[in-house]
Amino acid sequence: MLKIADVSFSYDDDKYNLVNINQNIMEGEVILLCGESGCGKTTLTRMINGLIPNFFDGTRQGNVYLNDNLVSEMPIYEISEHIGSVFQNPKTQFFNVDTTSEIVFGCENLAMSVDEIKNRLDHVVYDFKLHNLLDKNIFKLSGGEKQKIACASVSAVSPDIFVLDEPSSNLDSKSSWDLEDIIKKWKESGKTVVIAEHKLFFLSNVVDRVIFLENGQITNEWSIEEFKKINHRNYGLRQLNLENLTANHKEYYSDNSELIEFRNFNFRYGKKQALNIDGIKIPKNEIIAVIGKNGAGKSTFANCLCGLKRSCKGEVILDDVRLKRKDLLKKTYMVMQDVNHQLFTESVLDEVLLSMDEENISRAEEILTNLNLIHLKDAHPMALSGGEKQRVAIASAIASGKEILIFDEPTSGLDLKNMLKVSENLVYLQKLGITSFIITHDFELIMEACSHVLLMENGKIIDSYKQNEEKLRNFFLKH
Repeated sequence: MLKIADVSFSYDDDKYNLVNINQNIMEGEVILLCGESGCGKTTLTRMINGLIPNFFDGTRQGNVYLNDNLVSEMPIYEISEHIGSVFQNPKTQFFNVDTTSEIVFGCENLAMSVDEIKNRLDHVVYDFKLHNLLDKNIFKLSGGEKQKIACASVSAVSPDIFVLDEPSSNLDSKSSWDLEDIIKKWKESGKTVVIAEHKLFFLSNVVDRVIFLENGQITNEWSIEEFKKINHRNYGLRQLNLENLTANHKEYYSDNSELIEFRNFNFRYGKKQALNIDGIKIPKNEIIAVIGKNGAGKSTFANCLCGLKRSCKGEVILDDVRLKRKDLLKKTYMVMQDVNHQLFTESVLDEVLLSMDEENISRAEEILTNLNLIHLKDAHPMALSGGEKQRVAIASAIASGKEILIFDEPTSGLDLKNMLKVSENLVYLQKLGITSFIITHDFELIMEACSHVLLMENGKIIDSYKQNEEKLRNFFLKH
């Protein structure tokens, strides 16, 4: 069905992102593309779905064939009938303001009948469990909810081939397991699925074949049974089986008596109560995981904690001092879920220097080295991959020297090596006396670094505890 023949590609001629790729992908196969950040996974998906050469320029050699047709010569509307794509950042593929219109947008563009469109809408709403997300403003959804809408809109078209680039990057644990069920349904109906992904835990029962890339080349290929037997960490890959994870940060747990207290901490979006924390005390100088399902209020909590929401009510008390909004702005720094909103300068080094009260180039370069970014210090931040941008924003947070750091999905789209780098830096910050709040769906990061956990549901903190493997497994693992 898909033939990739002698494909090489370079965006800027200085470096080839793909080198001599040859693959035959058969109808009904589920293929996993894996490897470290920057290995060429996303570029290969762009070759398959026609974004190269239609939207991305560069030097291209070789061809991709869809049923003997050159993908590079097919018009986009024709490609979209056969190949559907879900991008790493779902916001880049939305065309509508409300969720229902977005889900059926592709069907409308293919001139399907009203009855057919309604039928397909009903099916994807059931498959993706989207009843509570219909007719909502897309811009008011959480990152994970946007990801689910993007997946549903592509599924509604029912193409022959699905190309997914980091589809779980913003999904909560339950939604990731739901995605596993969706891929199973696609597979059972004979669809071909190509997935570029770092998080592997939800794929072990659906993938047929694994393709491993390094520096733009395919260096290993396994059947899923072979893949289950290898040591994934030897290849820089995330865990395939989360049951094997154990906490790795116990030596840094503290019995800290200093507390951050929240009283009547609440926020509304219009008439909707989005945050409602009556009263809770959280230990200071900890790495605190803030977990919960998509839409639980985690990002709203983060925005209020760092003073970004003017109408947030209530009190935050630190060191027996009630902090006003301007105090929160001074004492906190947040790495946003969509880091594109906070990259401003012309180079990575300048981005880190910007967050310092007094510029210190040697300190900035040290931080970049710790996050495996020093080789990119002169690169433009907006030219980097999603994972690299994420690390630049984390570097800026570390350089800011603030007392409380808030990270909203800091390992979204990160491979094992860079997830561990983030973990090491969080532990380093804790040793410096900094309190970190980590809003995350990443079970591996929590087990690697976090010492305390807040569980949120419907805008409330329903549980607060020191790292507890049993509680975390009950939340994250599929039962």
